[in-house]
Amino acid sequence: MLNSVNSFRWLYHTCEDAVRCEAWTIFTNGPHTGAMRAYGVPEGIWTAECLMGDIAHDMGWDGVEFRLKNAIVPGYIDEFSPGNTIMYRTDGLRACVERGREYIQWDKKKKEYANETGPIRHGVGVAFFVYKTAVAPFALETATCQVTLNQDGSFQLQMGATEIGQGADTVFCQMAAEAIGVDTEDIHIVSFQDTDVTPYDAGAYASRQTFVSGTACKQAGQKLRQKILDFAKGLYPDSQGQLDLHDHAIFDEAGNQVCTLASLALEAYYNVHQNDQLSARATVNIHFNAIATGCTFCDVTVDMPLAKVTINKIISVQDNGQTINPKLVQQQIHGGMAQSIGFALSEEVLVDPKTGRVRNPTLLDYKIPTMMDVPDLEAENVQTYDPMGPYGNKAVGETPIISPAPAIRDAILDATGVKFYTMPMTPQRLFEGFKKEGLI
Repeated sequence: MLNSVNSFRWLYHTCEDAVRCEAWTIFTNGPHTGAMRAYGVPEGIWTAECLMGDIAHDMGWDGVEFRLKNAIVPGYIDEFSPGNTIMYRTDGLRACVERGREYIQWDKKKKEYANETGPIRHGVGVAFFVYKTAVAPFALETATCQVTLNQDGSFQLQMGATEIGQGADTVFCQMAAEAIGVDTEDIHIVSFQDTDVTPYDAGAYASRQTFVSGTACKQAGQKLRQKILDFAKGLYPDSQGQLDLHDHAIFDEAGNQVCTLASLALEAYYNVHQNDQLSARATVNIHFNAIATGCTFCDVTVDMPLAKVTINKIISVQDNGQTINPKLVQQQIHGGMAQSIGFALSEEVLVDPKTGRVRNPTLLDYKIPTMMDVPDLEAENVQTYDPMGPYGNKAVGETPIISPAPAIRDAILDATGVKFYTMPMTPQRLFEGFKKEGLI
């Protein structure tokens, strides 16, 4: 509930005084609920974008321009956050919108589809989103990382952060390598999260790991780098000036190679008089936040008698800060877009109100989109650098699921003039809506 309300306030913060929310706790005998990608923000943004889409449609305003006039701007601070720690520091939203608008040919399509009649119609839709990275400052955000120099000059990385298919291990290796000054291939991560031996991490949720755990990873890497340089200075006291580590070797201030990293590692382990098995550990407690933004544009065809929606083109453009691994980010966005298409058009848990049993417990009856249902997905990023992220990065894990569904709804509204407020917009619901408005 909190995330739903906050996402509404942050996205269109000029409307804060006009927002009132009520919540009830209800006991049921139905299936228990749990966390789902983006923690209630898709529902909050759905509500906000239904409202904004309806206003723009009823007033005859351009939906993009209307949203931009009211959308979050740089410098926005959530005054209700502890210590005013939720702030919108870097703004890529406007650039995201311009790219999405250009790709979907918004102005051209708006004119082209404006006066369509008949049973088959076309429309374009848009939806914005905001998403805060991690759960700080409303809850504890902490993580620990340990990194060790191996005998051969490579490094062992231990994280409590869990790889669940999102590519976290790859990104942590990149971050550690950047902090130490070596290649990503030199980092070997122990992807075995056992609480008996692994450093503590709060978990894989809330798009937090690259932001929170990544900060611990960066700090541990920087500490180990300094330890390596200090150890080298002790071994080679006659070296000139400050030492530096790059290209798998230690260099003095004049650019002369003092030793290779591999030979230094052997000395660290086996020097009879001055050995030091070099390792570093960092624990972070993050109290601040970063707001990711973006948008989805889509072009749809609506066959009203068949109650069928075909997505012709769809693009999500996001400001996730500095992207650490662009390919992984693109895959995250594609996955979230596909989920949101199911969220919009087909996925629904049907529960028997008398027994509490799920009526569609298999993937035969619970309709997730297959490769035959998902159109070509276009995903792009606008690069910004948020100073709160360890390398300028912000949330990306959950952001892609938020805006496609309301964008599809907005496109259906543009095509038919019919407003839908319940998801998924199944053929049955579409048919009933079109029939009620006299379109069938």
